[in-house]
Amino acid sequence: MPRSHIDHIAVTAPSLQSGAEFVHSQLGVMPLPGGEHPRMGTHNLLLRLGESVYLEVIAIKPDTAAPGRPRWFGLDTLTVGTPPRLATWIARSSDILASAAASSEVLGQVEPMSRGALNWKITVPQDGALVLGGIAPALIGWEPGTHPATRMQDLGLALIGLELFHPEPERITALLHSLDMHGPVSVSALAAGATPYLVAHIDTPQGPRRLSGCQRF
Repeated sequence: MPRSHIDHIAVTAPSLQSGAEFVHSQLGVMPLPGGEHPRMGTHNLLLRLGESVYLEVIAIKPDTAAPGRPRWFGLDTLTVGTPPRLATWIARSSDILASAAASSEVLGQVEPMSRGALNWKITVPQDGALVLGGIAPALIGWEPGTHPATRMQDLGLALIGLELFHPEPERITALLHSLDMHGPVSVSALAAGATPYLVAHIDTPQGPRRLSGCQRF
């Protein structure tokens, strides 16, 4: 079975501007222009966090026709006043079909996607929702030699670790094991009924910072 690694973390926002301001307030760095996802009617901003790791701010692209299906990452549920947050993460696999089949959780259909000259495959639930509240990753498989982090400007940021908080930690641990996950990912327990969230620990030019999906951070 192929190994999986952290590929990128995703901040969802009602607009790229609000998402960029959120990232800047937490990390002291503004994300840089990314591009558009024609199949989903979305666009993004990006920050390099390592040689093959990055941060994505993603939002619905204004004045774009609806894709005729639920958009990914739960973006259709956001309103103008929804606060941006670290909503989920994406795990890279060299064989996305094998990883999706081995997963202890249903992560969605494997679908082709593109952004400019980049092409990849990614798991997308039919309802567009975040699996396990965003704690379960989407799986991604890049075409060889096309990882976008290699093309991003290095602003001195690096992902130190990703914490996954969930009321069923054993379930999350089993999921990571089924994906043969490698990298700095840890699981912590929450009280029954608590809302799952993620915390990314990121080294920045101003020192270590924390980016969270929980509003109390």
